[in-house]
Amino acid sequence: MNIIPTGLSAFQIKVLLIDDQPIIGEAVRRMLSEQPEITLHYCSDPIQALPMANELRPTVILQDLVMPEIDGLTLVKFFRANPATRDTPLIVLSSKEEPLTKAEAFARGANDYLVKLPDKIELIARIRHHSQGYINLLERNEAYAALARSQQRMAEEIEAAVKFVMSLLPTPTESPIRIDSRYVPCVDLGGDTFGYHWIDDDHLAVYLLDVTGHGLDSALLSVTVMNVLRSKALAGADVRVPGQVLGALNDAFPAENYGEKFFTIWYGVYHRPTQTLSWSGGGHPDALLFAGDQPAGSLPQRLGSDGPMMGMMPWPEFETSQCAVPAGSRLYVYSDGCHEIHSSDGAEWKFDEFVSFIAEPSSSPQSLMDRLLATARRLKGSDQLDDDFSIIEMCFP
Repeated sequence: MNIIPTGLSAFQIKVLLIDDQPIIGEAVRRMLSEQPEITLHYCSDPIQALPMANELRPTVILQDLVMPEIDGLTLVKFFRANPATRDTPLIVLSSKEEPLTKAEAFARGANDYLVKLPDKIELIARIRHHSQGYINLLERNEAYAALARSQQRMAEEIEAAVKFVMSLLPTPTESPIRIDSRYVPCVDLGGDTFGYHWIDDDHLAVYLLDVTGHGLDSALLSVTVMNVLRSKALAGADVRVPGQVLGALNDAFPAENYGEKFFTIWYGVYHRPTQTLSWSGGGHPDALLFAGDQPAGSLPQRLGSDGPMMGMMPWPEFETSQCAVPAGSRLYVYSDGCHEIHSSDGAEWKFDEFVSFIAEPSSSPQSLMDRLLATARRLKGSDQLDDDFSIIEMCFP
């Protein structure tokens, strides 16, 4: 009874025998005739061996050493130089048991050496052994190729998602309030997004949120929340009252309904007639307000974010805080990717150092946001940061 080895997948065992003696071809054919999983192809002309191997793609080559027109060792060398047969197992057949000939055959790239004609059981065992190893190599290469294609598709999808997210971000404004921003996604698309828009003639909303994790699911949730804020579709909430907005978001996006994804947010509303800012936050870094009447280099007022992350738990009430915004003030709203920088030496940039950097006067023609990004990259030792870098700068006239 013939036992067909398992694990050969879709690849069939194909043997290419190269020998100028038809009697050897017939003998090998008879040895393999009762092995249905093994297909034998015979080549009596060594000149045709290479083209035939390129067409058949055998899983093992049996080759005589003594043939007319082409020396067997030279043919071994040709097989190893040929891309299609570079890795194909090659068993040399010789009529003599000569150590020097064996050594030369192995040096040229042969995988095995048999004195012909070998025992039927031994020949079949060696054919199966070498073919299985080669088939494993082919399957591994196919798996690697499939993985590379998958990674390429994922990279293309992430690139498209990054472009989509960036297309939704607001453009800079100059009047009546100058607003600019920076968004630099990390290597894995994260969950940062932000926006600002006039609710009515007197109220300007500004917000920045950061969904936990990375990838398309995080980005999709952040875009969904941003669209809700833009559309002002928050049942029972006055979008001019930040605490009510966060309460409505917390109720609308429970983590158990969104793949256990939470998000932090800072949401503020500037009232132009009274020059006041109301805000509320959930698990987000404090916004930084530099009052227009404070001395240069002074530390900013930290507009705290005291509530929990959105979707983490039911919360009875999110507090709305308020402060004055004198003329000439600057407000910075940002994600933790702007200050949680793990430097190349293993240290971490402290938050107080980040705040001091923001407060420090500079004569550089670069904007503060660009200088901050350059500093983060320098500390990291790479242009690619660990998390999304998102920041909004608002300058009040």
